[in-house]
Amino acid sequence: MTTAQFIRLANSPLRFRFFMFWKLPAAWFMGIGLKFFDGKRCVVQLPYGWRSQNPFKSTYFAAQCGAAEMSTGLLALAALQEKPPVSMLVTNIEAAFLKKVSGTLLFTCEQGAELQEVIRQAVESGEATVFRATSIGRLPDGAEAARVWVTWSFKLKKGGVS
Repeated sequence: MTTAQFIRLANSPLRFRFFMFWKLPAAWFMGIGLKFFDGKRCVVQLPYGWRSQNPFKSTYFAAQCGAAEMSTGLLALAALQEKPPVSMLVTNIEAAFLKKVSGTLLFTCEQGAELQEVIRQAVESGEATVFRATSIGRLPDGAEAARVWVTWSFKLKKGGVS
């Protein structure tokens, strides 16, 4: 699939929801959705509700980390299109929760170009490469509520052509 086809597929609400139900049922259950995605920037929405809240009436930290991971992971998946088979794996997650969240959060990652370069290096070298992506969670008023760092590892799969 081409990168443009992947982006078009991800931006189809029905197909994206089906993908989430099939491959990421926990994210589907929490109601995570895609607001914007062009291969360079990805904005993921995490609604506040009983499926994403903790007993303290705020958004559960794991739901926030899941939405942040998706905002970085979709950019990585877009960068992997038209490449030999490359494995991708989360190796670390760090987070700073700056405000109590009891409303919709938008997680944004704007590092698509950097991810493309890291994946290109993994394909060319055949060695594992690591990238620490940043996703910022903002409230509807624009206030930063969370910052999540997702470390990805990329490696050309055995038998892949470089």
